[in-house]
Amino acid sequence: LQARAGLALRHGGIAPRARPVASSASSSSSASSGDGGASRAPDTSLFVPVPLKPGLGGAAEEDVGAELTRPLDKGEVLKNLNKFYKRKEIQRLGAEHGLDARLFHQAFISFRKYIMESSSVSADLHIILNDICCGAGKGFVLLGHVDDLFPFFLRHAKQIFPMLDCMDDLRKISDLRLPPNWYPDARAIQRKIIFHAGPTNSGKTYHAIQRFLSAKSGIYCGPLKLLAHEIFQKSNDANVPCDLVTGEERVFANENARQAPHVACTIEMCSTNTPYEVAVIDEIQMIRDPARGWAWTRALLGLCAEEIHVCGEPAAIDLVTELMYTTGEEVEVRNYKRLTPLTVLDYALESLDNLHPGDCIVCFSKNDIYSVSRQIEARGLECAVIYGSLPPGTKLEQAKKFNDPDDPCKILVATDAIGMGLNLCIRRIIFNSIVKPTVNEKGEKEIDSITTSQALQIAGRAGRFGSSFKQGEVTTMHRDDLVRLKEILSEAVPPVKAAGLHPTPEQIEMFAYHLPDATLSNLIDIFVSLSQVDGMYFVCNIDDFKFLADMIQHIPLNLRSRYVFCTAPLNRKEPFVCTTLLKFARQFSRNEPLTFDWLCRHTKWPLAAPKNIKELLHLEAVHDVFDLYLWLSYRFMDMFPDAVLVRDIQKKLDDIIQIGVSNITKLIRASQSAAAPGTAGVVSDFPLSTTQKDAKVVSDRHSEASTEALSIAVEAAGLRRAKNLGPSRLGSRQEDLKSYGRGSLANRLLREGLLTQEMLRQLESEWQDQHRNGRYGIGSKRDDQQTSKETRKKRK
Repeated sequence: LQARAGLALRHGGIAPRARPVASSASSSSSASSGDGGASRAPDTSLFVPVPLKPGLGGAAEEDVGAELTRPLDKGEVLKNLNKFYKRKEIQRLGAEHGLDARLFHQAFISFRKYIMESSSVSADLHIILNDICCGAGKGFVLLGHVDDLFPFFLRHAKQIFPMLDCMDDLRKISDLRLPPNWYPDARAIQRKIIFHAGPTNSGKTYHAIQRFLSAKSGIYCGPLKLLAHEIFQKSNDANVPCDLVTGEERVFANENARQAPHVACTIEMCSTNTPYEVAVIDEIQMIRDPARGWAWTRALLGLCAEEIHVCGEPAAIDLVTELMYTTGEEVEVRNYKRLTPLTVLDYALESLDNLHPGDCIVCFSKNDIYSVSRQIEARGLECAVIYGSLPPGTKLEQAKKFNDPDDPCKILVATDAIGMGLNLCIRRIIFNSIVKPTVNEKGEKEIDSITTSQALQIAGRAGRFGSSFKQGEVTTMHRDDLVRLKEILSEAVPPVKAAGLHPTPEQIEMFAYHLPDATLSNLIDIFVSLSQVDGMYFVCNIDDFKFLADMIQHIPLNLRSRYVFCTAPLNRKEPFVCTTLLKFARQFSRNEPLTFDWLCRHTKWPLAAPKNIKELLHLEAVHDVFDLYLWLSYRFMDMFPDAVLVRDIQKKLDDIIQIGVSNITKLIRASQSAAAPGTAGVVSDFPLSTTQKDAKVVSDRHSEASTEALSIAVEAAGLRRAKNLGPSRLGSRQEDLKSYGRGSLANRLLREGLLTQEMLRQLESEWQDQHRNGRYGIGSKRDDQQTSKETRKKRK
């Protein structure tokens, strides 16, 4: 086989491999990386073949091949190609060249199609095919053998799978095992690392900021725009000139736009090239975040500062110490304790009638926010509302309203967005639920109890030091949840085990150089598949990046611009924002500037105050579009030239949204009255809660068909509570749930917000009453069946 392959290789122009066919049958897993170590086999399902058009040989070659031999009998050619495919020796030889079973099959199908559909092939391939056909079945082995096709097959395989020829180079590019070496400026100095460890409200960040203010130069890196803006304000109020840098905004402390020695920024925007005396990295535990953790890793390893002050949970101490060991830097740990006491109450709130000034009800969905705020105001109380998708200005305004002792608003309804970035005078945190929708590593939505870290972060907002409340209290809305909350809060926070990484634009550009025909999404997939990380790191989730890459793939953009568009910070669940990004990219590709007038036409600016929840959600989406424009304007100034004008109308839009949020209960009522009678008013992705009155209408109007709905509701209520129960109580509760039907549907209804806790409780109560009265019991069902039989007999 090797002798025949050697002869054919000379025809094909490919140098033969020196190893025997009988050696290891492994595929690319036997290949080695640049440092000589063994590498894992790539995920070949990610290798997308490059299409080759048949008939590229040219007339001259066709004449030579036919003149030297004869026209090919395509029937005989097909038979011999299939023989070639079935030979085990060929499959083993292919494996040695990086073709596993999947790639071998795909390459052969393409190779066979290319030959069969081509009007002409290259002269050397034509001659080999003719020799094989002439010798087949006649015993003339010297004429040709199907094995002689291998070098031509391999050449074709490397044309449709170009990564086979450069696998070692790709492995070197995607080798992420030494991230500290990416930052030579930081490695050139000896940095002092100080870890300020403690819970929420322990003063750890305060001490780091004091050192920041006293330094000649410094940089603050925070997870939120609100936090960066707060430090920006504090610094300038203390007569320490400080600039503000976020993805959408640049604010200079000096009027002449000269850079100040201090800067407060969101962590993704920190510069690893500018030298500073002091750097502060806030909320270091977010280095484990599956989406944004790479930004904390980059700041920790790459900031060029004499002192690095790291603030966060004690759970991150060990990981930071290990990371700094690899850079030759020691970590000094300063531990802090909470400044005010925090008490977990022994009783749940149970009713909104028991609310007191300074209470904050924490919900984990907009649906619950709407429902709870309406019920509170129905009791004659005013409440402030804060959730994640509100503009920063609106959040600050709502926080100011709640904190103002002269304002009648004394109750706050919020999501976990209050966990960081806002200073709030909260006396008592009340968890409306301890179950939160999350997205796992595979991008799937799950519902599970909040983690200890999340619970401590939220609960710690009560009784903040310096506020009017000298101690904080924590409880739950429902009695069943309180036991589980105490268990959660008593558990130790698991240590942070790994730091996030993300491929850089330079790495992707090098990948694209070797794979010029691959899409950006496919490049990222192959990069992650081949990437090598040690135990202290992980590659961050890239689903959002790939989503945007696939969305704009058809638009002609250079790789660097395409990469920038794909890293734009937007919520892919917002169709209007995604559509706008698509239009931005399309107009950008035509080299047409996106002007203020164009943006106003697209968003239909000016906009009126919202009349219902749907309109409020749309205004929030428009605000995100303005954010997107500003973000792109700092990366493509010529193509997004009107940042100043857009920022002005964004401030006006913020005021309009504030009006809507301050009248949120009116918007909820308007939305529900617009819905069809007897149905819950579902608005966009955030369905509205059905009130008790609405639920009664449903029950009265659909009494005959309500059995199934009620059983689902009861099951969903049981599921919610079962999620919160400890392992010892879960088993018995699951047995109870079986009698109510399937859990998957109820789980989905809860996840999508189509059922709320208030609805579940009322529906459960109604169902139990009806069940006791025999209305939906087994006997009732038999009576209905008997009646049905008698009716059929009468008809007959």
